[in-house]
Amino acid sequence: MNIKSDDYELVKDFLSGNQQAFNNLARKYQEKIYWHARRIVGDHDDAHEIVQQVLLVMFNKLKTFNFSSSIYTWIFKITYTRSLNQLKKNKLKKIITFNYFENIENAGYDNVFENLENKEEFIKMEKLLNKLPSKQKEVFVMRNFDELSYEEISNITGKSVGALKANYFHAFKKLKELMDEYD
Repeated sequence: MNIKSDDYELVKDFLSGNQQAFNNLARKYQEKIYWHARRIVGDHDDAHEIVQQVLLVMFNKLKTFNFSSSIYTWIFKITYTRSLNQLKKNKLKKIITFNYFENIENAGYDNVFENLENKEEFIKMEKLLNKLPSKQKEVFVMRNFDELSYEEISNITGKSVGALKANYFHAFKKLKELMDEYD
């Protein structure tokens, strides 16, 4: 069965009064919400709080979900917004941090970093990513860690697909330059 149709069925079941359907949806996305928030806010406690906020918003606003996008995109847009709000609340200057190396095996992400052989390589990559401008870093992380399409990132951030592609291209180019300098 298609993931998208599974999500739609869960939403429809929940809207029909089946509370268990919401619990299933929450369980399905809870870890992804956490890691998306964690990469943005960089703090376990803040990310955990954001998960709770997102689940509450989902519960209260699912009736407004219009099925024009995937539930995954809708959830990530809520997570993204709550995470940015948390950053503003904490007055953090960095938009994204990568403090989850010890948990990367459990995260199950297949991305451009899957071949990192050890913690030193990961720390090197983290330092290089932190040198990118925030807009470039943001789109690079969403494409590679969250495996989102440009259209999904556009729905989440409100930025045009063209601008996102440009930011991704510049991030990729800059990372390559930084890697060459680093070596």
